Amino acid sequence: MPADFDTIVNLAKNRGFVFQSSEIYGGLRSAYDYGPLGVSLLRNVKEQWWRSMVQLRDDIVGIDSAVIQSPRVWEASGHLSSFTDPLVECTNCNSRHRVDKLEKPNQCPTCGMKDTFTEPKDFNLMFQTHMGPVSTAENAVYLRPETAQGIFINFENVRRTARMKLPFGIAQIGKSFRNEITPGQVVFRTREFEQMEMEFFCRPEDSAEWLEYWLEERRNWYMDLGMSADNLRMRAHEDDELAHYASSTYDVDYNFPWGWDELEGIANRGDFDLAAHGTHSGKDLTYFDPETNERFYPHVIEPAAGATRTTFAFLLDAYSEEEVGGEKRTVLKLDKRLAPNKVAVLPLSKKPDLVESTQAVAGPLRERWDIEVDVTQSIGKRYRRQDEIGTPYCVTVDFDTLEDQQVTVRDRDTMAQDRIPIEGLVRYLDERLAP
Repeated sequence: MPADFDTIVNLAKNRGFVFQSSEIYGGLRSAYDYGPLGVSLLRNVKEQWWRSMVQLRDDIVGIDSAVIQSPRVWEASGHLSSFTDPLVECTNCNSRHRVDKLEKPNQCPTCGMKDTFTEPKDFNLMFQTHMGPVSTAENAVYLRPETAQGIFINFENVRRTARMKLPFGIAQIGKSFRNEITPGQVVFRTREFEQMEMEFFCRPEDSAEWLEYWLEERRNWYMDLGMSADNLRMRAHEDDELAHYASSTYDVDYNFPWGWDELEGIANRGDFDLAAHGTHSGKDLTYFDPETNERFYPHVIEPAAGATRTTFAFLLDAYSEEEVGGEKRTVLKLDKRLAPNKVAVLPLSKKPDLVESTQAVAGPLRERWDIEVDVTQSIGKRYRRQDEIGTPYCVTVDFDTLEDQQVTVRDRDTMAQDRIPIEGLVRYLDERLAP
């Protein structure tokens, strides 16, 4: 990973990973659009999370809850009263800052003046809108600030219809919205973002054991997908950091260019959420255990990861520079499961017969994987471009292909090349790209 953060930002923009939103109008602060490669990388990260959390397990199921929910949900959860950040304003330059993010509590990071801050005020982070044709207090609603509450209010629906027994989990991936005071670091902290959250319901006496289990599971997930262990740490929250609902919380931190910062929080939420929604709604959200004849509120272990910031971390972690033949080679050594394109098919020249053969080779591959056909520039420059965007394999169609019906397959990481019959190409790649 390079020390220069701007290198990654420029790569992300120039190669089509991330664009500034509304760029042709001067951009919108803290809003980003994912380009052709970025949307594939983000999708692959989410698919790998879903695969590990839902597809490969029989004790976790998924849902997709609404972005706009009853305002009573946020009253019960405490978001209306306590989902706030401390805000100060500089009286010299009028910039606003989160108190807990200031490096120097009495100095404005924008203008450098000291002792110019107003008294801290609580700033609610939820986006408010209105449902219906008239904007009144009675029809005020909120864009959800987290996906978790959609899971809690559907606890009984899921338990009943999926016939789940403790311990079990409910997973969800979706957009959340927080009116951050000081967004920044490109897609790391934005006002619109995607979360990958799972609520794991268990017996109260088993919650500590399940917390340890999920700490290990989530750390291993990042490393299994190629993230360096040296860039990961598990940090326990101090007592004054804990959310009002949590008895214990850990952060999975990544060593970003600006320092250690959170990828994922793993919290023991106790029975706060189910009990709160049960009380406010008047519905019975307790769990009845037929084996013990007990009725109780399950406790909850919550691994909650940011899909967008996790995608950014994988991009950072995969970046590599090396020297080959006296020239710099930039490589994104993304795990093959995450790479936006799995294969690039490259004709040696633009001659019509080679281009036609290239399309014939690409057809069966396209049915199985995301691929790219690239016919521009020299073959060496095309190899370098595919290295830079993380494509694991390049398939070259050359003039000999027209005679022997074989192609050359080049490995991104080793640069080794194999000559493969076209009829065996799918099998060859499948063995190397299979999960």
